[in-house]
Amino acid sequence: MAKQIIKKQLADPRSNHQHLFVKLILAVLVDLVVLGLFNEYWEYVVIDSFSIALIAAFLLQILLKLTLMFEHRVAAYFNKKTGILPKVMRFVSAWVILFVSKLIILEAINYAFGDHVLFLGPFHGIIAFIVVVIAILVAEGILTKIYKSLA
Repeated sequence: MAKQIIKKQLADPRSNHQHLFVKLILAVLVDLVVLGLFNEYWEYVVIDSFSIALIAAFLLQILLKLTLMFEHRVAAYFNKKTGILPKVMRFVSAWVILFVSKLIILEAINYAFGDHVLFLGPFHGIIAFIVVVIAILVAEGILTKIYKSLA
């Protein structure tokens, strides 16, 4: 086991900070591609320029990661407790956090970019935004599976 760890360290000399940096950049690029494709092919997503799309992708990635960190902390709190009520509360709190966070993220993007980034359509663009976020998560999941299958 120790030999395998040493071999891995020799084969991959990147630090944890470098690994996190690569993950963040890849995630931002995935977000950028998804935003760009939706901007080009769906009338409910309007982004003025590539530069704005890049900054929006970065902001979106940071806010999504913060949301997941918060959701995991709340889940850990309920996982420490026993019984049915904490399990129900864990599920309900996760759903509420993940849904409400999308509204907050949408408002943050609206505040940061104004009319330069628009999500239009039903429910003042909430549906379009949620579709884009789901597409981003699916794209990230597919790339993660491909990456892990290469090891």
